[in-house]
Amino acid sequence: MMAQMAVAMPLMLAGEQGMFHFPTPEEVRLQPINRAGNEAGWPFSIDEGTLACVWSAGQKVVMFFEGRPKGLEEDETFKPRGVIVTTDPMQLTLGNMANRDLFRASASVEERMRLVAPFMTMGQKLCDQPAGARVGHGEL
Repeated sequence: MMAQMAVAMPLMLAGEQGMFHFPTPEEVRLQPINRAGNEAGWPFSIDEGTLACVWSAGQKVVMFFEGRPKGLEEDETFKPRGVIVTTDPMQLTLGNMANRDLFRASASVEERMRLVAPFMTMGQKLCDQPAGARVGHGEL
């Protein structure tokens, strides 16, 4: 018991979560984002969604989730697809295999990394907000 407390104490004092922490909805930080009409550097295949900061494997992870389709009724269930927004080529490619079509087509991994870099930076600023924060358009 004492050994467990000794391991957990630095994490609690730093306000960090452990490797096996499952985040609650109150901990997730969100910001709606959308493509400006003439924006050439938009990395996603859809024009609007939500940038999120979530805990995964003991670290903060920036993700992009698609928005609810406009024609979908309120009582219809919707499970948004999401992708990891990172400049780590392994996570960007292998970590996003299931939903890679949320990214616009790119000629190379390097091009995709260049396109997502500003959104990763914005997401990291979002991660610095208090848990449960919902940031409006243009606030970061």
